[in-house]
Amino acid sequence: MTRDFTTVGVVGLGTMGAGIAEVFARTGLKVIAVEVTEDALARGRGHVEHSTDRALRRGKLDEAGKDALFAQIEFTTSLQALAEADLVIEAVPERMELKAQVFAELDRICPPETILASNTSSLSVTELSVHTSRPGKVVGMHFFNPAPVLKLVEVVRTVVTEPDVVDDVTALAERLGKVPVVIGDRAGFIANALLFGYLNHAVRMFEGRYATREDLDAAMKLGCGYPMGPLALLDLIGLDTAYEILDTMYHQSRNRLHAPAPLLKQMITAGLLGRKTGRGFYTYDAPDSPTVVDAVNPEGGEHEQVREVQRVGVVGTGTMATGIVEVFAKAGHDVIVRARSEGKAKSALDALRRSLEKAVLRGKLSEEDRDAALGRVQVTTDLGDLADADLVVEAVAEELSVKKAVFATLDEVCKPGAVLATTTSSLPVIELAAVTSRPADVVGLHFFNPAPVMKLVEVVHTISTAPEVVATAQAVCRKLGKHPVTCGDRAGFIVNALLFPYLNDAVKMLEAHYASADDIDNAMKVGCGLPMGPFALLDVVGLDVALAIQRELYLEFREAGFAPAPLLEHLVTAGRLGRKTGKGFRDYTA
Repeated sequence: MTRDFTTVGVVGLGTMGAGIAEVFARTGLKVIAVEVTEDALARGRGHVEHSTDRALRRGKLDEAGKDALFAQIEFTTSLQALAEADLVIEAVPERMELKAQVFAELDRICPPETILASNTSSLSVTELSVHTSRPGKVVGMHFFNPAPVLKLVEVVRTVVTEPDVVDDVTALAERLGKVPVVIGDRAGFIANALLFGYLNHAVRMFEGRYATREDLDAAMKLGCGYPMGPLALLDLIGLDTAYEILDTMYHQSRNRLHAPAPLLKQMITAGLLGRKTGRGFYTYDAPDSPTVVDAVNPEGGEHEQVREVQRVGVVGTGTMATGIVEVFAKAGHDVIVRARSEGKAKSALDALRRSLEKAVLRGKLSEEDRDAALGRVQVTTDLGDLADADLVVEAVAEELSVKKAVFATLDEVCKPGAVLATTTSSLPVIELAAVTSRPADVVGLHFFNPAPVMKLVEVVHTISTAPEVVATAQAVCRKLGKHPVTCGDRAGFIVNALLFPYLNDAVKMLEAHYASADDIDNAMKVGCGLPMGPFALLDVVGLDVALAIQRELYLEFREAGFAPAPLLEHLVTAGRLGRKTGKGFRDYTA
């Protein structure tokens, strides 16, 4: 028979514990909230007051509702008060010895039928359970921060957790209005196991001075639609918390990608823990404030001379090339498009007209601006006609031999001082620069699809690219209304190098039968606020494209953890490439 939960205990009233207490009280349950000292109890009550005051301001709660909520919570420093609880959740700091001590005390105080739950995000629930005389009634109940807002709850069962306990806790999570996913007991569970490898990789990029903190964060926000960049998110989570989670994951997985970046330990030692101390990767105007006070000037490159760019050449007529032509033409540049044939040229112009017309119909563009943009575009089948272009953007097929041939010809026909750019998303830019007599003038300009919509452009410099060419590329992007981020010439640049190992890890998790594709997608969408789950995204990108990028990353970095998941390789071999073939991780109807 399903348990009837009426009284719930919460031990530990930090930000997370206070949020959990609020969630239960909002549902009408009696909550006994416990802290170790009166001062800590006052801080915990302050967390709930701050959260409910914010809900009041936003119209999510009224005064009567706030009063009713507080009437449901008993604040106390006595663990003995939990003797009447049907369920107790501990939310104390992420240290095994502390949590184990709490569980041993709760086991002594609470009746035999009381379920004991841990909100741990990384520690072994099984190890906690052995400190009690009721391991079958111990479960993980991992809420996400802020608990009143985020819907995901990971319900973690151990090998001895009783099935009815899992069922009852899952039903309780649904009663709270949450989305529960039931999983086994392993470090990081679903969301953190996938999230923290990605965050750690971003720290290593920053540590190696591959890209600035602003560019790393902007790349993932603008390129992937993430609600926060990785370094800003680490500041929110707390660098000490992130370190503990990564360290726990590493000791279980022995995956070097989970070994905390040395910079994290250095910052923690220096007391730079993120928002809670007022300083982490960014500096904030006060502890616990979201307001950054040390953001650098995003313009950059002002000390470098910038070349004048008016006439632009675009080589290619595919979707990306056509989008880039539209972006330049709408920004006032004269554009000459080189197509392989008259038919390709006509198709490209037709596609451009359709896109501009769509913008007019949506009220994004006037008819006059549409006609002006079309009037700035010429087509040709001769690369020689790009001779007087100030900037040439190559956007042909993602094959190194094809791109090399284009760059060799551009080197012959383009005027001195012209900037030669490639839109490659994975190939080495230096390989293209090397076939020219002007490697200092070659740069990567990686637009994201669809180019007229996506704001991000990765500006990729090689060891040979002149600083003024980088500055010119950045200035051009800003004139186009884009947000340039600058990085070095290595596989994946910023976005793909951070995104695809995370996607690959998700495939490995599915392959290990740890969780279903639906649960993993839900965990990342609901728990981390991502626009799409990893498997939905892989099916959109194309499994063959993902495999090719993952192979490039593995060949470049030689990290065992970057080796493509065998399941991904098998699906590609079987022709299950995602939405474009109707079958990928899921089946699609036409």
